[in-house]
Amino acid sequence: QVQLVESGGGLVQAGGSLRLSCASSKLTFWRYNMGWFRQAPGKEREFVAGISWRGGGTSYADFVKGRFTISRDNAKNTVYLQMTSLKPEDTAVYYCAARFNSDGEYEYWGQGTQVTVSS
Repeated sequence: QVQLVESGGGLVQAGGSLRLSCASSKLTFWRYNMGWFRQAPGKEREFVAGISWRGGGTSYADFVKGRFTISRDNAKNTVYLQMTSLKPEDTAVYYCAARFNSDGEYEYWGQGTQVTVSS
């Protein structure tokens, strides 16, 4: 059974940084395109960042451009989200997800990790 396990969330002050990790198991990780999403209370889940299976292609939501960086280490079956200049509005549960086709639906999801940014 495929598992995606996020870690690295926590409480941080505005302007601070966090690095989220998502470790996969029982997934041919290097062949999957990976993404980070988030969901704040009372809001719909939204796309944050994505990275291609080769790692050469990345995409970001406008609200995180220049502040967040997605990366992956295929040898460790792990995808990362480096978050800097955090704002209170970044508070949400962050999820990683995997999809085989770059234009398909995300097939596998993690359980999420809470990020709380205090003002």
